[in-house]
Amino acid sequence: MTTFWPWLSLAGLGAFHGVNPAMGWLFAVALGLHRQSRRVVWLSLIPIVIGHALSVATVLAVVVAFGSTLDPSAFRVGAAILILGVAAYMALYGHRHRVRVGMTTGLAGLALWSFLMATSHGAGLMLVPAVLSLCVADHAGELVMASSLPVSLAAVAVHSGAMLIVTAVLSLAVFTWFDLAILRSAWINFDRLWTLALGVTGVALLIQ
Repeated sequence: MTTFWPWLSLAGLGAFHGVNPAMGWLFAVALGLHRQSRRVVWLSLIPIVIGHALSVATVLAVVVAFGSTLDPSAFRVGAAILILGVAAYMALYGHRHRVRVGMTTGLAGLALWSFLMATSHGAGLMLVPAVLSLCVADHAGELVMASSLPVSLAAVAVHSGAMLIVTAVLSLAVFTWFDLAILRSAWINFDRLWTLALGVTGVALLIQ
């Protein structure tokens, strides 16, 4: 059970990213409606997930690289401070500082947008507690990271897979039965939810 919950949290965060229109499905629907093609909606999912996965993988690569050289407590506190810093930035400026990519961009531009959006939102940072609990062991004050690379790759796969499923379902549902006008009457401020989630994660790392 102790190893089940981190995987569940990785999938849950992927699902949350999939629900968030800022992470991709809004672009997929917009491109599909612009070109009047369901196939475009399907194709848009590929660069969206690739860009997001690359952003998350980059963060986890840094965790693996530095996690093996730092004291466990110092590394955890450093990660918590970084996460809280991103949460503070999102609370102050997140809604005003956006990645500017047009709604008629191509697939390459969509991948770049997805990568930058996930990075600016601190998406990879949210996975750090779960990945640390899976691949970091504290034995006599030393970090054991022998299985960190395969675990990190698996974490990216689980997270990205959950995001892909949710993004695909939402994109196709909105494209088929609704249109972008639904957002005017059914909108949730995901930026605030995401900022709150970052803050909770940072505090949890500090008091762990």
